[in-house]
Amino acid sequence: MEVSGSRLIVEAFKKEQVDVLFGFPGGTIMPLFDELYKDGGIRVVLNRHEQGAVHAADGYARSTGKPGVCVVTSGPGATNTVTGLATANFDSVPIVCISAQVPTNMIGNDAFQEADIVGISRSVTKHNYLVTDRKHLGRIIKEAFYIACSGRPGPVVVDIPKDVLLSCEKDSYPDEVRIRGYSPVCKGHSEQIKRAVSTLHRARKPLFYAGGGVQIAGATERFREIVDATGVPVISSLMGIGTVPSDHPLYLGMIGMHGTYAANMAVNESDLIFAVGTRFDDRATGKLEKFAPHATIIHVDIDPATIARNVPVAIPIVGDAGLILDQMAPLVRHMDLEPWLEQVQAWKKAAPASSKDEDRRLSPTQVVRDISDAFPDAIISTEVGQNQMWAALFYNFQSPRTLLTSGGLGTMGYGFPAAIGAQIGHPDKRVIDIAGDGSIQMNIQELATAVLQKLPVIVAILNNGYLGMVRQWQELFFDRRYASTCLIQGVDCPPDCDHRGERCPRYTPDFVKLAESYGAVGVRVVEEKQVGPALDIARETLDRPVIIDFLVEREANVWPMVPPGAAVNEMMLEGGSRR
Repeated sequence: MEVSGSRLIVEAFKKEQVDVLFGFPGGTIMPLFDELYKDGGIRVVLNRHEQGAVHAADGYARSTGKPGVCVVTSGPGATNTVTGLATANFDSVPIVCISAQVPTNMIGNDAFQEADIVGISRSVTKHNYLVTDRKHLGRIIKEAFYIACSGRPGPVVVDIPKDVLLSCEKDSYPDEVRIRGYSPVCKGHSEQIKRAVSTLHRARKPLFYAGGGVQIAGATERFREIVDATGVPVISSLMGIGTVPSDHPLYLGMIGMHGTYAANMAVNESDLIFAVGTRFDDRATGKLEKFAPHATIIHVDIDPATIARNVPVAIPIVGDAGLILDQMAPLVRHMDLEPWLEQVQAWKKAAPASSKDEDRRLSPTQVVRDISDAFPDAIISTEVGQNQMWAALFYNFQSPRTLLTSGGLGTMGYGFPAAIGAQIGHPDKRVIDIAGDGSIQMNIQELATAVLQKLPVIVAILNNGYLGMVRQWQELFFDRRYASTCLIQGVDCPPDCDHRGERCPRYTPDFVKLAESYGAVGVRVVEEKQVGPALDIARETLDRPVIIDFLVEREANVWPMVPPGAAVNEMMLEGGSRR
């Protein structure tokens, strides 16, 4: 029986166990949306922007471990996906993005809504395809899912001309994938693993460094077993948060520019760092020449291009984190590290506490702690900036795949649509987007999606009236010249504004009224006694999203902070003092 290309794609989705997809229709992609409509077996979520669709697919994928799927039209529909694709690519998120293209005989003729999305997306995807022949469509879709999910995961774009979507042929969807030249290494080299464990056992100040790759590999439980068996302290990257519970006695926190005091100090003094599934990116390492100056580095990663790219590695191990940790587990033993453990615990106790700013508004760090106490097992998504760092530092994460955040690209506007995807993937869990008043407006249109899908996503806006992280840098390094970071600055504001707020507009926008205009619940919190009741309202609202507008300290900062060009142990602490 002959079937159209669109019908074949729907059947392919079913065989790949796709139960939900995110997208936005348009002229060239209409045949596929029509087949999805007629079939009715796959949930189609209509986002309000293609970037939101990719981020929603991303949040679904990160929280469930399954590939996210999005479907968009040609031209601007396809180009609107680029930021979402780049976000997923940086953070190793498996996404299959189907974009439509103008008919094959019109490609290259500047046809209406034509864009070379294969060329445009090449640098921000793991792989991409332009399907020019209907007979290759099934094989390409099969390869797209395989490539997206295997090795180091990532987004794959399949660009399909409209005539290919409409063309009918008698073919079937393949059961197997054979891609010449693509064969990710999964099992680690046994001798390298033995050497790594032996080196670990000789160390006196060792650290395990957990990256996002541990969670991607589904290796969290095995990693925790090895940590408990050895007694070695743990640090993590931003993406590795949740690999061990935040309150685990051996967990020192996240390292890097806004890493914890204990984690950054431990890196500087460590004699061995056993890193699993992390890139050693610049925000984590600080000044490379001074990073972990006394440490032998063991690096486990499935992507050989990542190993030793940024830091010198003594023992590289290429392979899947789960399989390698399985190989390691029988070899490790408990280590006598009392002096080292006493030192790291002293650093944990010496960590500077957060204090309130002089304007006496809500403390954003306390708000995050209150959210953590009220919703201890939630999935947390974040936007990017101060809200992201406060969430990473002060929410008590207990489980993997519960922090969804744009780590590599730092995409403002990621958190809310990602929360929508996670809520769809986990209908029985609470999903909370910890946001800033600047970043939430990047994709605020997705409120319509959340309302109409009846999703009880909670959006906690830490509203300080600024692009907070940029303002913090301006305060510390640009003599408080807040150039284009005040979000309530208008044409009538004086050039010598002291940023105290006496003459400022009260709410721009009014997030409570905005929420209500979409059909969501809006709550404003201006003092500490209102926090608990607002969270109670959010807990009891199960049929629509809730926006809580927390009016927090206007010039609260994220501490510690490693200044640009400094080593991770050269931290600025509360109030800007140096260690």
